[in-house]
Amino acid sequence: MNSNTFRMPAAVLLATGAVALLTAPPASATGGGGAGTEGKAGAVVLRAGLDVGLLNKTVHIPLKTTLNEVSAPATAEKTALSVTLDGVEGGAPVSVLRADVATSKATADKNKAEAEANLAKARVHVPGLPALSLIEVEKVTSKAVCEAGKQPVATSNVLGTVTALGKKTTVTAGGPPTKVEVPGVGLVSLELSGTQTTSATAAATAVRLKVSVNPLKLNVAEVEGEIVLAEARCESPVGPAPTPSATPDVKPQTSGTGPAVTTHANLAETGGGSPTPYVAGGALILLGIGAGALVVSRRGSRAS
Repeated sequence: MNSNTFRMPAAVLLATGAVALLTAPPASATGGGGAGTEGKAGAVVLRAGLDVGLLNKTVHIPLKTTLNEVSAPATAEKTALSVTLDGVEGGAPVSVLRADVATSKATADKNKAEAEANLAKARVHVPGLPALSLIEVEKVTSKAVCEAGKQPVATSNVLGTVTALGKKTTVTAGGPPTKVEVPGVGLVSLELSGTQTTSATAAATAVRLKVSVNPLKLNVAEVEGEIVLAEARCESPVGPAPTPSATPDVKPQTSGTGPAVTTHANLAETGGGSPTPYVAGGALILLGIGAGALVVSRRGSRAS
């Protein structure tokens, strides 16, 4: 009697455990989605990195300067029209850039990052060439837009004529560099309307100059370096992390062999893995064992 009394709970327990295993929802990652981050944007009207060699290169003066450089998040705007350098030409200031229009703007938030730079009627000078413009442009613009969930876009335009070292120059936008050389003055390499995009960033540069100037080869002021006009760049905002998917509501039936069959169907519909049929079959077998043990125990009880 005692052995029959204990066989019934053991069988029922095994069957119940199999059904519980079968009806348990699949495991999922925990933790809520994080907040999205703001995009980034920046623009600059002029960026210059030059090396000025004085007295037959016995003295080197590195010159770095920017005009209307802005960056975001938030909103930033600048509209200065000129920039000068001191102490490189006999103590007299050098006007590196003068323009009728020189604006830059950058905005960024969690939805979009955008930057823009504009330059009109602009003239660029370097030390050693006080009377001759390194380059003159009528109008140049650059724009970069990075919107969440979309492909970043970069555009750049050079409108009107471009004059380098006093020569009107025809340059193909986005093409290979064009070299302009003036004997006894120097060499300028020009690139126009350069753009670059990735899945998350965009950058545009209206004019990029590589400069090598040695006026009349007097070695009074030899200038080498790079100048960029109207540059814009951005980086896309990062959206919030995806939230975990809802847990499927799986409820077994309470009569007959329904629990195993019904649960198996629900798991298949919600993407249950390949072990599901084997688990379901095991549950049916365990249920059968439990039922058989119950019959045996009842028969044993009657026989006793």
